[in-house]
Amino acid sequence: MTQQQWQYDVLVVGGSGVDTVVRVDSLPVPFTDSVQVGPIEEWPGHTGGNVALGTRALGLEVGFLDCVGDDRTGAQVRERLAEGDVDFVPSISPAGTRRAVNLVDATGRRMSFYDARDPDDLRMPRDLYLPRLRRTRHVHLSIMNFTRFLFDDIEDLGVPVSTDLHDWDGLAEHHREFALRSDLVFLSAAGAGKGTPALMREILRAGRAHTVVATAGADGSYVLTRDGGSSPRHVPAVAPPAPVVDSNGAGDAYVSGFLYGRHSGRDVLGCAQLGAIAGAHACTAPGSTALITADALLAADRAADA
Repeated sequence: MTQQQWQYDVLVVGGSGVDTVVRVDSLPVPFTDSVQVGPIEEWPGHTGGNVALGTRALGLEVGFLDCVGDDRTGAQVRERLAEGDVDFVPSISPAGTRRAVNLVDATGRRMSFYDARDPDDLRMPRDLYLPRLRRTRHVHLSIMNFTRFLFDDIEDLGVPVSTDLHDWDGLAEHHREFALRSDLVFLSAAGAGKGTPALMREILRAGRAHTVVATAGADGSYVLTRDGGSSPRHVPAVAPPAPVVDSNGAGDAYVSGFLYGRHSGRDVLGCAQLGAIAGAHACTAPGSTALITADALLAADRAADA
């Protein structure tokens, strides 16, 4: 396929919704009948939406496919993606659009209550996704149950695929197929804790991935590749350019920065540094609204190397 025929640099599938953000003094919240909080806000995004918006803000051509409801929440998602110039093609789900309630403390830490309302038999129509799979350089699958049914077509077409397992502990079966059938795997070290390096090695041993990346918040991130030895390489965290407001979406911003680096031909450590910069930037505004541009990302990267 020639360069002129590509439609997307990245096609994101699944994982949109609306967050209701409640700001609290500290986590965990003490038990009481009533707690006085600041303004309760709603922010469209979620993991797939955030990656689509983040990669588009970095100048990549981005498509986004998801199953959403014909409801007010779905309308909020469509409006936000349109504002971000993402080519969003929805499939209507009778279950409605996903939601989450996020408690965010004064340091920006969050606790999320996720409404996983998709029914087990939800499927995305093949005639909706297949033409777009054929015209993308890369696919990023959110770990929605319905997205796992795209793997066979993705593999048949030979399109590289990434996924984010979030806080997978290595045990939950829902995540396993995504871990073992993706070329590039992201996860949070919060799930497996001290067992994260072993889990990264297991993903490489048992699956098709060439690279596994574990994010660890303020401790930075860790990268393990098939040809890079048995110990993950550490990439330091980057100090946010402004006070931390909300860590919601920081991991998605990291993925966006990493994918931008991959598209630009960076090696994995260079990609991880761009991810760290984008993730830190995302913490400086509420509701995943701090989307870094390519110019700002590359300027911060040069400054970090100076």
